[in-house]
Amino acid sequence: MNSGIQFIDIIVICLYLIIVAIIGSFSGGKQRSVKDYFLGGENVPWWAVAFAIVAAETSTLTFISIPGLAYIANLNFLQVTLGYLIGRIVVSFLFLPAYKKGELSTAYALLENRFGQTTRRYASIVFLFTRVAADGVRLFATSIPLALIFRSVSLFEGFSTVQIYAFSIVIITIVTLIYTYTGGVKGIIWVDVLQMAIYIGGALLALIILFQKVPDGLAAVNRFSDGIDKFSLVNLKFKGFFSEPYTLFGSLIGGCLLSMASHGTDQLIVQRLLTTKTLKDSQKALITSGIIVIIQFALFLFVGLMLFAFFKGAPIGGESTPFTKPDEIFPYFIIYYLPTGIRGLIIAGLFAAAMSTLAGSMSSLSSSTMIDLYQPIFGKGNSDEKDLNVSRLLTIFWGIVLTVVAFLFIRVLQSVVEIALGISSITYGGLLGTFLLGVLFRKTNQTSALWGFSAGILGMILLVIVPFIFGIKPIVHWTWYVLIGASVTIIVGNFVNYVQKRE
Repeated sequence: MNSGIQFIDIIVICLYLIIVAIIGSFSGGKQRSVKDYFLGGENVPWWAVAFAIVAAETSTLTFISIPGLAYIANLNFLQVTLGYLIGRIVVSFLFLPAYKKGELSTAYALLENRFGQTTRRYASIVFLFTRVAADGVRLFATSIPLALIFRSVSLFEGFSTVQIYAFSIVIITIVTLIYTYTGGVKGIIWVDVLQMAIYIGGALLALIILFQKVPDGLAAVNRFSDGIDKFSLVNLKFKGFFSEPYTLFGSLIGGCLLSMASHGTDQLIVQRLLTTKTLKDSQKALITSGIIVIIQFALFLFVGLMLFAFFKGAPIGGESTPFTKPDEIFPYFIIYYLPTGIRGLIIAGLFAAAMSTLAGSMSSLSSSTMIDLYQPIFGKGNSDEKDLNVSRLLTIFWGIVLTVVAFLFIRVLQSVVEIALGISSITYGGLLGTFLLGVLFRKTNQTSALWGFSAGILGMILLVIVPFIFGIKPIVHWTWYVLIGASVTIIVGNFVNYVQKRE
């Protein structure tokens, strides 16, 4: 074990962050309109979009939380990623043709074409609240390794844990805002391509070093597991079918529907898919991203298993354990057990990769606010220059909001990957159900869509909040949230449509 971060590591980290900010700022080119700023001129290569999708959706959670999840559990989470791929394939052929038809600028423009402007605005507002809550968690997650670094530096010895996390969150937000504000979505995407190579390479390097430090390699993992199979991949349990985490069918169904919602109705991902030239390019980007995600999650789960062997199964928060949260395990290993220089490069890659989600979130929040809400209500007759300036101001505004929300999660001890996915799943069901009402049920109208959407969200809030208020175990695991929410939305929407026709 070494003494932690060295001066050369700090130099590597600072240089990398500066380079990322410069690349992001200049690769975006000169933006002359909102379309340039939020859609990149619709000429981004499909393979770059595929990498950008993966970096945006999993960078923070993969690098920090997934190894921690494998440390405290097993490989069951990988079942969810198979569902992710299935969901992407469905979206590619069910939703993308509608998105690439005409001049759609956000995910929710499709709902206006099908139902009306009210539904579009409603969906956009729901997206804003969901994205802020879920990405507030992700922003906090990005601060964990930076906070651990600050703890190891004597300058921060007098600061409390809360103060260190808060300072970390602010630093990350400021750096991310620089290239998001100046480079637009095109700058974000090209930075993601670089980030992808760095953090995947860093993870592979960390895994190689772990194998060198654990003499028996993977064979040592189950030695400290008290008879529990850490390599368990498929969970066929039917006892507690809906509440048991990561059963095979729950994971496949939940992963599929979550991916359909996140990649088919969430502006964070749809915005990137709209930057390609053709429908075929969008489909290739989305399906390829699903394959990459499976490989990436497998890589980080195995890192978690090897960390379990390296620390000999030390319990989280134990008296002799140096980490209090599952999300601190991998960053702690990087800081205190990797060679100087390599440690700095991997942490730099982690920061940059983590910030891709934040950058994408800022851009998608500001684009949805601008295009779905501001322009139709307040921006009629505005010049391109004025709209572009407002868009940049909105980027700053949402960066501040995400920072404030991230502060709320500093004291949370649960794995942030499950918190973020749980928050998203509460409203994703209503969003997905509304999109399916529009695509699959041609006779439904705006009134039935709004009633169904509202019922789906209300049902999920009751399902999640009521057990929390009464301190009881959740009735179902988060992997079922989207299915339940979408089903309620579709059933209520069709019922209201039926009643309207009977009147």
